[in-house]
Amino acid sequence: MIKGSITALVTPFKNGQIDEGSFQEFVNWQIDNGTHGLVPCGTTGESATLSDEEHRRVIALCVEAADGRVPVIAGAGSNETSVSVAYARHAKEEGADAALVVTPYYNKPNQEGIFQHFKAISEAVDIPIVVYNIPGRSVVDITNDTMGRLSKLPTVIGCKDATGEVDRVQGLIDRCGEDFIQLSGDDGTSLGHSVHGGKGAISVGSNIAPRLYSDFHEAMLEGDYTKAKALNAKLDRLHKDLFLCPSPSPAKYALSLMGKMEPSVRLPIVPCSEATKQAVEAAMKRAELSW
Repeated sequence: MIKGSITALVTPFKNGQIDEGSFQEFVNWQIDNGTHGLVPCGTTGESATLSDEEHRRVIALCVEAADGRVPVIAGAGSNETSVSVAYARHAKEEGADAALVVTPYYNKPNQEGIFQHFKAISEAVDIPIVVYNIPGRSVVDITNDTMGRLSKLPTVIGCKDATGEVDRVQGLIDRCGEDFIQLSGDDGTSLGHSVHGGKGAISVGSNIAPRLYSDFHEAMLEGDYTKAKALNAKLDRLHKDLFLCPSPSPAKYALSLMGKMEPSVRLPIVPCSEATKQAVEAAMKRAELSW
């Protein structure tokens, strides 16, 4: 089952190209430190600036390195339905366990257009789909009623909700059922999301502190909210400070300090400021991370 701490993987670059060796080592490090699942080619993976060939290569590298140890939920989002279909088909061919499909962005479709987009993907490719609702980036919001309709599609198994509105969880349980997998799209709302009935998060912070985030989510899944609250306090600054500059620049800076990869990002994302670097280092110290 897809649940717990699922890392929205960064994509390491070196000399302008994907650093394949560092990426696969990073996947292994994540799994060795308890991460419950992996999302390659999501927002944090800079999917918007990956070529089609690079996108496919990152998915293949992730599936190969994971080797069935944890679920791989391959990013397959686009604002062109046919491209999402192609990415979902490739994810299935490579052996990914599911596809993460974002709401079409920029086009500003209405609710019927959103439904038809996901319906077309579901009908074209037999792979489990996690719907990604992030109105802050896509401009349009998937309403609870539309998500209820989507949950009836045979391949739609859950959603990643990045609205920050934890009271949506019960509304979606009412419309989609208890078995519909609800994942938080924001580390800072994970605790409240879990209390309302969520099953985990697709996390940015777990790039930096996979063991702490996996412990945090395991505590919530076990109902140990005393432990979860203590871990949340430890991780609170990471939740926030990894977004002081546009993501994933702060996360890559932290990982460069830890020797995992270079801090390189692709335009229009730029390296984080000195003030952000200092804040990220302070957040890492608060979480008792060493580098």
